[in-house]
Amino acid sequence: MRELIVEADGGSRGNPGPAGYGAVVLDPATGEALMERAEYIGIATNNVAEYRGLIAGLKAAKELDPEASVLVRMDSKLAVEQMSGRWKIKHPDMKPLAAEAARIFPLGRVRYQWIPREKNKIADRLANEAMDAGKRGKQWEPSASRATLDAPAATVSGASDSRAARVVGDAAAGAAKARAALSGVSVSAGAGADAARRGAGVVPGSVVATVPAPGRVEPADAAAEAPAVGWGPADLGPPTTFVMLRHGETPLTPEKRFSGSGGTDPELSEAGLRQAEAGAAALAERGRIQDIVSSPMRRCRQTAEAVARRLGLDVRVDDGLREAHFGAWEGLTFAEVRERYPDDLEAWLASPKVAPTGGGESFATVARRVAATRDRLTEEHRGRTVLLVTHVTPIKTLVRLALQAPPEALFRMELDAASFSAVSYYADGNASLRLLNDTSHLR
Repeated sequence: MRELIVEADGGSRGNPGPAGYGAVVLDPATGEALMERAEYIGIATNNVAEYRGLIAGLKAAKELDPEASVLVRMDSKLAVEQMSGRWKIKHPDMKPLAAEAARIFPLGRVRYQWIPREKNKIADRLANEAMDAGKRGKQWEPSASRATLDAPAATVSGASDSRAARVVGDAAAGAAKARAALSGVSVSAGAGADAARRGAGVVPGSVVATVPAPGRVEPADAAAEAPAVGWGPADLGPPTTFVMLRHGETPLTPEKRFSGSGGTDPELSEAGLRQAEAGAAALAERGRIQDIVSSPMRRCRQTAEAVARRLGLDVRVDDGLREAHFGAWEGLTFAEVRERYPDDLEAWLASPKVAPTGGGESFATVARRVAATRDRLTEEHRGRTVLLVTHVTPIKTLVRLALQAPPEALFRMELDAASFSAVSYYADGNASLRLLNDTSHLR
């Protein structure tokens, strides 16, 4: 059975915004690009565009050989994990797209592999070409010049104006290798660089696909000199790191009053403003933050804006980072809640599924919201260091989830105002806690 490699990508300038996809079908024996497809799809999200690219790539592979088996390589962790069946598909926009992709080839004939973004350059280029064409009010057309491929091209019969395709003819060996290098693969004539790329210390959950020799395609990072034993780390690319900054003090903070998303939305106090500036100075000195995302609550936006002024970055507001809603407990101290709602408080302390009196959010509900926000932001900011300006409950929840600790762990963490914590997320789904409740910048 013939094997083909599909590399696909999609992008959105705005998320949602003007979007497009790109896909290429590669010959695993030579690295030669057999077919390229791209399309501007109008206003859509990154994830929709990525799925549309996947569908286009699979359809192109089926046109070339309906009986082939396919290895799909994408830098979308979401698409790879969902199509592999390891992650559930919850978003209603994704379900029909995933179902369409799954129907193109029979079950078992398609495998999925995650690759770093820098190794998905052909599909990424095609997606950007499609978006550039859409900006000009046109659809993508194959470029007349390819610096990495000097082979002739022919238009596939039946390709419509809204979906261009190109079949690449026989290319010289040098051109094939150049194309393969751009796609992040190296062409091997034999079984040389094998699974010794990682030793006994393989990271659980990482995905490595091999194509049978001879002439198989190896990931470019498959180093023959990789140790056969001991810790041989997988090439997972740079992690996505969330540096989490709790907002500065408000008038309610020193009194330890419940202050969630259902209360008065207080501003920072004078002390809180000073703390925000101190946090901003510390981040400016470290110089690692690339993006800033804030809770919509006023105290967080004020803290985030102090950092943004120092770093010259914009602040994006995300409702998923808001504090828990504490219902009738908003503005009360713990002692006052115990006095007024003793049974409700005891039930809340005993179970994460119990909500505060008067329509508040349970910790279980907050955990689902925060986990969904984490997944979305990890996908949107892959490989970047992002400052999340948020609250006690979301930060504790992210830390708890990273450690796979039980919900009761929330009551065993202390987070001071304007403190830093940090968690890094890797491409295989694992996470590591790097920092917790650092207030050294406030001393």
